[in-house]
Amino acid sequence: MQRFLVLTLSLAAALFMTAIPAAGAHPAPDGFADLAERLSPAVVNISAAQRLDSEDGLPEFPEGSPLERFNDIFGNAPRIANSLGSGFIIDASGIVVTNNHVIDGADEVEVSLPDGRVFRAEVVGIDSVTDLAVLRMETDEPMPFVAFGDSDAARVGDWVIAIGNPFGLGGTLTAGVVSARGREAGGRYDDYIQTDVAINTGNSGGPLFNMDGDVVGVNTLILSPTGASVGISLSIPSNLARIVVDQLVEFGETRRGWLGVSVQRVTAELAESFELATPYGAIVSRIEDDGPAAGSGLRTGDLVLEFDGRRVRDSRSFPRMVAESEIGREVELDIIRRDRPMTIRITIGELSEGGADGETANAAVVEPVPGNGNGNEIMGMTFGTLDTASRRRFRVHPDAEGVLVTEVDAGSDAAGKVRPGDVIEEVEFTRVDSVAAIREIIARHGGGPVRFQINRGGQYVLQSIRP
Repeated sequence: MQRFLVLTLSLAAALFMTAIPAAGAHPAPDGFADLAERLSPAVVNISAAQRLDSEDGLPEFPEGSPLERFNDIFGNAPRIANSLGSGFIIDASGIVVTNNHVIDGADEVEVSLPDGRVFRAEVVGIDSVTDLAVLRMETDEPMPFVAFGDSDAARVGDWVIAIGNPFGLGGTLTAGVVSARGREAGGRYDDYIQTDVAINTGNSGGPLFNMDGDVVGVNTLILSPTGASVGISLSIPSNLARIVVDQLVEFGETRRGWLGVSVQRVTAELAESFELATPYGAIVSRIEDDGPAAGSGLRTGDLVLEFDGRRVRDSRSFPRMVAESEIGREVELDIIRRDRPMTIRITIGELSEGGADGETANAAVVEPVPGNGNGNEIMGMTFGTLDTASRRRFRVHPDAEGVLVTEVDAGSDAAGKVRPGDVIEEVEFTRVDSVAAIREIIARHGGGPVRFQINRGGQYVLQSIRP
């Protein structure tokens, strides 16, 4: 069992940037004593014990060894591995929220209150995807509790405090500000709040409070070269945590919405080609045959701008919005299809284990082959015949039909956007089956970026390429 999750600096360079302070941020409060006095009784220490078999514990010492006598002392008795973390009570009946990695694999869990009382607890449910867990204390006494707040209202520059159990010390308050929003760390539904609040080993699962005393986050990750706080901490936003927690309490498991689609990021070039002022939304890159979207009228290449009345920020936020939706509910997707605005209605399905809506996966990279010098080069792309031999050489998807890319000029705008083995199926949303057809469409386009619909290993990819 891990006591805290720590991101290394090598990963941090790719994931984090310095946050710009929010304009008009409130001045520092006079102190946090009133908040600490009011909130601390509901913040608990979590002790999780895992029984280990003898083969997982200490080894037996060999016969004749000076330490052989200790075999009789330890024998085959089970060993106990302990993990310490934090949590918080959200209901008077003793419902506790913490991180999954705090209690992962535990056989026994205890909850300790600041007043010294200790209660055994059972695991109600866990969600490894978001790293959340819900416990139920074994008690008939009413417990102090805190409430979830609106994490969407937390702005960069807002003051926040954390109360938890760093290094097993218990009852420790630290304060800081929200440094950034929407941080990702490689998880499917990551949307972390970044703060400079001092968070250390043992703070996992503890609450992040706003100045109203509402829980706006669950402290989960830190970025550090040493394992100790260096001022970059990540918390699961309360609006996400609340949905997961409610499902775990009601069902003992999570039930996420599902459409059966993959989506692609909208780049600055694609935003320009769609005449968007800024890049936002998500482009549908694949639709699963057995998913709810299959019979809805949604198509690959559709640009989704709004989901159920909410703006789709990017291709990472879209899967989260779907997952948080009520199963069986009909939602509207505002889309652009071939430069025409449309509305599609889809009924949300239930995500099965192992499935997920998500971003387009990268297909395998195919090594380029030398150009054939026959003039089949356009905008840095060299094209070849799509026949049985080339399909086998470039591992082309059997459903792909169009014009095969065999080589890409490293100095062109197509470099990094198009790969050898890609099949151009449409140019400016018009089907093509020859190099001549591509040239004709580009000539009619009148200059500027050109949109290419690509079949890459069965995935739809839309790229905007400048001449």
